[in-house]
Amino acid sequence: MRVPLSWLREYVDLPATETGRDVQAKLISAGLEVETVEHLGADLKGPLVVGRVLTIEELEGFKKPIRFCTVDVGRANGTGEPQEIVCGARNFAVGDKVVVVLPGATLPGGFSISARKTYGKTSHGMICSSDELGMGDDGTHGIIVLPPETEVGKDAVELLELVDEVLDIAVTANRGDCLSIRGVAREAAIAYGLPLRDPALLDVPGPNAYGYPVKIADPTGCDRFTARTVTGLSAEARSPIWLQRRLQKVGMRPISLAVDVTNYVMMELGQPLHAYDRSLVQGTIGVRRAQEGEKIVTLDGTERKLHAEDLVITDDRGPIGLAGVMGGANTEIADHDSAENGGNATTDVVIEAAHFDQVSIARTARRHKLSSEASRRFERGVDPQAAAAAAQRTVDLLVLLAGGTAESGVTEISAPSAPHTISVPADHPDKVAGVEYGRETVVRRLQEVGCDVYGQDELIVTVPSWRPDLTDPNDLAEEVIRLEGYENLPSTLPRPPAGRGLTSRQRLHRRVGRALAGAGYVEALNYPFVGEQVFDQLGLDADDPARRVVKLVNPLSDEEPALRTSLLPGLLGALRRNDGRGAHDLALFETGLVFHPRDEQRIAADLPVDRRPSEDDLAALDAALPDQPRHVAVVLTGAREQAGWWGKGRPADWADAVEAARTVAREAGAELGVRKGQYGPWHPGRCAELTVTVDGEERVIGHAGELHPRVLKTLGLPARTCATELDLDAVAGVGDDTPQAPGISTFPVATQDVALVVDAFVPAADVEAALREGAGELLESIRLFDVYDNAEQLGEGRKSLAYALRFRAGDRTLTVDEASAARDAAVALAGERVGAVLRS
Repeated sequence: MRVPLSWLREYVDLPATETGRDVQAKLISAGLEVETVEHLGADLKGPLVVGRVLTIEELEGFKKPIRFCTVDVGRANGTGEPQEIVCGARNFAVGDKVVVVLPGATLPGGFSISARKTYGKTSHGMICSSDELGMGDDGTHGIIVLPPETEVGKDAVELLELVDEVLDIAVTANRGDCLSIRGVAREAAIAYGLPLRDPALLDVPGPNAYGYPVKIADPTGCDRFTARTVTGLSAEARSPIWLQRRLQKVGMRPISLAVDVTNYVMMELGQPLHAYDRSLVQGTIGVRRAQEGEKIVTLDGTERKLHAEDLVITDDRGPIGLAGVMGGANTEIADHDSAENGGNATTDVVIEAAHFDQVSIARTARRHKLSSEASRRFERGVDPQAAAAAAQRTVDLLVLLAGGTAESGVTEISAPSAPHTISVPADHPDKVAGVEYGRETVVRRLQEVGCDVYGQDELIVTVPSWRPDLTDPNDLAEEVIRLEGYENLPSTLPRPPAGRGLTSRQRLHRRVGRALAGAGYVEALNYPFVGEQVFDQLGLDADDPARRVVKLVNPLSDEEPALRTSLLPGLLGALRRNDGRGAHDLALFETGLVFHPRDEQRIAADLPVDRRPSEDDLAALDAALPDQPRHVAVVLTGAREQAGWWGKGRPADWADAVEAARTVAREAGAELGVRKGQYGPWHPGRCAELTVTVDGEERVIGHAGELHPRVLKTLGLPARTCATELDLDAVAGVGDDTPQAPGISTFPVATQDVALVVDAFVPAADVEAALREGAGELLESIRLFDVYDNAEQLGEGRKSLAYALRFRAGDRTLTVDEASAARDAAVALAGERVGAVLRS
């Protein structure tokens, strides 16, 4: 929100010596985030005057149109003689009043003006556009043409209000009242302890039966609607300079008088308004929900297909506006320029000042990707009691500036409502802040905000209509604390209990991250939001538990309204973006929470802020939250090992994905089972199922391998992309993170190699498990080093698995017979379990 200091002073008598920086410091102390103070005209130096164009000579022989003009600037040039100026603009004519900068002046940006020869003529100054004076866009993209009654020779710096200071305030989502000069002026008045001249305190006529007919079919979406009519607007009327300049300073472009007035009142009072061309409105104005598939062309010229939840303004034909967002083109105000182009200028207008539901407007704006000044205010909260005053202010300005006539009819429809009251102990702000303010200070500060306060030890507080964000005692405590000054709160450092440090879960999280980074993976942090269509893209079954999601009431994006149940969508999206930007050899990982809804839905209670929550409070809060296990996932594609002078490279494959899972298990001190599996997005022939043993039973905790080609095509991923995801909390639950020193034996190792022939469908993990159990305690390690599947030598449907077995005893050197006996026992159990036979 941009706030000109000159406009602010109209409502608060700030000390004359106060600069924008001083006001900024006061407002920041009161809790507003004033980001910058812009000094308009700081480097502008006159003379800058009003001139009248006397003659225009068209210069020929140049690549672009050039005009040689004489301009009467009165006595501003010291001689009274016409000023000769060369100009390339063409939007002015003889007799027009323009802004002239004379030699010796300096324009914004340090551009010095002097007499100089150009296009064969000497130009003594320059005729200015709004951009050259730092005024912003005035809609003309050319020379400033002033009203005919403007006095020649008048100082244009003062006339155009070129010197000012503008505060740029970052308004938070709960302070919609500060999206207006009125709201910021109220904060400034409180900060300086000065009275406020409230621009909304106007004499407003009561509603009667003669106003424009309005029908509200959805009082929940629109609880207040005021309509006023002004007729006989002059087609020649233009927005005065002061009005245009104020709009430009707050960042808006002047358009036409009727539109400028509604924008001006919106910026002044914070109440969005809309003006309809009365001649184009057919029948009763209505407010209702749209019918699915209805269409409207909005003022930006875009045809929009409406959703059944959209709130629309209608007449007898159908929608004429998206309520609280943007009006429709079919009732647009036509100005003088439109009349010159064959249209009819608007002379009669119907003014709408309404109050719409915050959530409904926010969803409509996001659904149509159409954020407007009106929607920004409605979704943050607008004062419902200001609608009638805003409509009256608009009527007064149109009568004053456009010569219109206000019709006596006043339409005002409002749903029954009562002021919001809050009961709060008088010492509640003291408990929240840890500072003793006292009842008198609490009552005084709440009254400054606009609250009505009654009671002694227990205060009954009636919240003002312009502060819908004040809903509970803690909000009132915050108001007292911020106005007393956050900087006055004592700084007390918490004393952490000694010797605790990180939890075992936190230590494991860090160790896993370091291990994967050491293995060549790069951490990628992704948003935890997903759209439910991603489960179809990943090929999950219709009854897959991962499809049960926690949906957000107010998502950042309507396309991703749910919390993730898997890390893969975010990681694969990051991989796709990086691959699209030319990084084709990728290995990414992420550790993060996933979210699963509980079978029983509970509502979390508000925790106290004046004391530490009890264990029961925290347990109840945890029970209301979804299950949030921590997962770890990796994705990789392209080259795993680069080719070079040292040898050939190697592409990433399913084995790398499995090894990443083993790396995680080693860090957790857990034994990870790996066997053939089939699930969701993975290739059925290249997918490993990852298991751990819990209380004697195997539990599947994840999968690893190469992704299915169909999934890769759907998601736009490179061929042969691989991925792993497993439940890190489940791994930690069966692991032992006690540091284990490696055993070092002084006795030699005995190595025995065995090649076993088994059926092709037998998993290597089952063979390895049988060998490990059969070999007994002497087995130190086992490693699969070869897989062979020659049908001619082994037979159809058979394969050979070759293992290296390492035997060692801790107290002696093993004999050949002992090592061979252990090997034979291992082979025998493998033959019994999986039908393995020694390959001859």
